[in-house]
Amino acid sequence: MRKEIRILIVDDSREIREFVKNSILEPAGYRVLLAIDGQEGLRKATTKQPDLLLLDYELPYLNGIEVLRALKKRQVSIPTILITSYGSESVAVEVFRLGVRDYIPKPFTVERLLDSIEQVLQNVHLERERDNLMLELQRSNEHLNQRLRELDTLYHVSKSVALLGEPKELWERIVSAALYLTDAMDGALVLRDPQTGKSTVRIQKQRSGATYTQDEIHPNIMTQATSLMMAVPLKVGDKVLGALTVSNKRNRERLTSHNKRLLDMLADYAAIAIANSRLLAEVEERRQREKREIRNLFEHYVSPPVVERILQRPNEVRPGGQRQDISVLFADLRGFTTFSAQTPPEILIRILNQHIAAATEVLLEMGGTLDKFMGDEIMAFFNAPLPQPDYALQAVKTAVHILKAMRKLHPQLPPKHRLDFGIGIYTGEAIVGNVGTDKLVNFTVVGPTVNKAHALQELAPARRIIICQHTYAQVCSRLPATRLPAVKFKGQAEPEPIYEISLKD
Repeated sequence: MRKEIRILIVDDSREIREFVKNSILEPAGYRVLLAIDGQEGLRKATTKQPDLLLLDYELPYLNGIEVLRALKKRQVSIPTILITSYGSESVAVEVFRLGVRDYIPKPFTVERLLDSIEQVLQNVHLERERDNLMLELQRSNEHLNQRLRELDTLYHVSKSVALLGEPKELWERIVSAALYLTDAMDGALVLRDPQTGKSTVRIQKQRSGATYTQDEIHPNIMTQATSLMMAVPLKVGDKVLGALTVSNKRNRERLTSHNKRLLDMLADYAAIAIANSRLLAEVEERRQREKREIRNLFEHYVSPPVVERILQRPNEVRPGGQRQDISVLFADLRGFTTFSAQTPPEILIRILNQHIAAATEVLLEMGGTLDKFMGDEIMAFFNAPLPQPDYALQAVKTAVHILKAMRKLHPQLPPKHRLDFGIGIYTGEAIVGNVGTDKLVNFTVVGPTVNKAHALQELAPARRIIICQHTYAQVCSRLPATRLPAVKFKGQAEPEPIYEISLKD
């Protein structure tokens, strides 16, 4: 071990140099370098970089302190033992400030010099081990901090990638993140069509300049890695969604295994984001399809505002039939049969449409649901498909406004073309739902309540509104009505009270 340790002796005394070299150091196994003055000592200390410097204080050209100052100025650090016959406390303080490890006055003993050399070398060895350990610890900390920064970056990048948005925007973020994490020049995203299984390049991004070719991007979505190009699969479970590719072919900088690990981690986040984006798109498409179905189903029955309310709360419109309390309204144009027999068809249809249109406009404005037209007759109901507060009162008010609408319409028509509605309203339980086939469906109500409302309409003369007892109970405090003789509905043993709404002329 000592044969590897080189000691430079700087002393102008030949006797001392030879004695220390031949009698002390070489027998102890050290390699020895010699210098006879301060200048030579400075030169050899600078060029040879010995492990230890035995430096005399009193030297020609440069004394020991001047040598130490010159070494410090040149940033050359060599463990030094100062050997001198010139002793002073101020000198000792300065040389220790300049890095001297020990101070040995002349004359010295062999044991004293060897002990000093061993102690200094041991201390230097321990210091170097400490410095190496500190350096290794520093490197480890830097490596760990770098990894933490990379993981933190990956976390924030993955959060950005995972934010659901438009598919193209998501794809752009994924490729940008791949370029950022790997510091690659070019990147691409290949996605497999879930229906056809065909792979297509969706996004290509370059820091500048050229583009990929299809072959370079590996559309077969196999994991590939070279020193200049990498491709990793995007997988959720066993399902392969596509591949993420980066390349440094243009600048020829090698991609490392660490780049590959970062790309693999990003691919996991990206695959989940793409899968979620597709699921979201499927849910949105299903939601839009349901909205179209609801719109197609109800837009001919209720007013546009009611359709929008239904679209906002589609769960309240349950499929199939359900029992529900409703008010059913029938309105029929009185005298239409006689009128139709005396009127040309083209005029008949025009007059009928004018009356029906005016009544329907009122009905929809008042929140009623139009069920159907039956010649000169209109059927509508209230409290479905959405619940309505005071639905019976709303049905009666609608009937009143229909008659008022006729009074506004009639001045625009010849007297013989002026027709009036007779209206019947019954409130009770009915089955509400879709009736029909897969190809043709109608949202309607069925049950005795419907039949009784139609029967009341048949009893109502022109410009009259007849209601049942259940309707009367809900509107009597708001609208005046006159009791009529009770009627016995078909299939009932006992007659029911009925009422006529009192109208102001």
